[in-house]
Amino acid sequence: MNNKAMQQRAEELPEGMIEGRNAITEALRSGRAINKVFLADGDNDRALGRLAAMAKDAGAVVVRVDRRKLDEMSPTGAHQGVIASVAPHEYATVEDMFALAASRGEKPLLVLCDELSDPHNLGAIVRTAECAGAHGVIIPKRRSVGLTAVVGKASAGAIEYMPIARVANLANTIRDLKAQGVWIFGTCADGDTPLNKADLKDAAAIVIGNEGQGMGRLIGESCDFKVSIPLKGQISSLNASAAAAVMLYEAVRQRG
Repeated sequence: MNNKAMQQRAEELPEGMIEGRNAITEALRSGRAINKVFLADGDNDRALGRLAAMAKDAGAVVVRVDRRKLDEMSPTGAHQGVIASVAPHEYATVEDMFALAASRGEKPLLVLCDELSDPHNLGAIVRTAECAGAHGVIIPKRRSVGLTAVVGKASAGAIEYMPIARVANLANTIRDLKAQGVWIFGTCADGDTPLNKADLKDAAAIVIGNEGQGMGRLIGESCDFKVSIPLKGQISSLNASAAAAVMLYEAVRQRG
């Protein structure tokens, strides 16, 4: 299966499946309801055995299936010998994110993804956001990948800990965030605010645009600042997840 076919299959896969050892282990640790775990028959790896024991302790049904069956079920072909059927992921609200920031005594730090289509990018952004201590990731309901198995695997299980909201209208969400004192920082190659001039110490939301076209016109116009990341090589831009990582860790640096 080629990469394009894999991505299309991943986008069509129900959100009630996760694959890969890290993703399923973190789902179990977080207490997410797992209905059934499919393990590769004949695989006696100790780590896989421990994962099976964790799943049984959590009340999941564990079944052994032929590895070829797992290959058929997997959107990536990199399931690592285990796939799980889970309850659909429970999306958070923006209010949940503000509450999390308040509970930590921190200014909100959010990531808004404008119509990302690559599940690997979204998963990597969620993973970085969780590692950087952000308080939430916001995605639109339309024209955006959801929390598929590929996103979960790419996040290394971070989707189990990072609040993720799915909103009907990203522009309206930005307007509401601004009304609550959040500064909006869009990332774009021609931004007029250099990265080292962006003040991310206060309540901030970082907007990451679509992989191909970047931020949409309306979203770009809604930003308080358009931030440019310095590029010293011949390539004109970073990919979405790399840009998010740079922005998030600049915020971490500034916030101490």
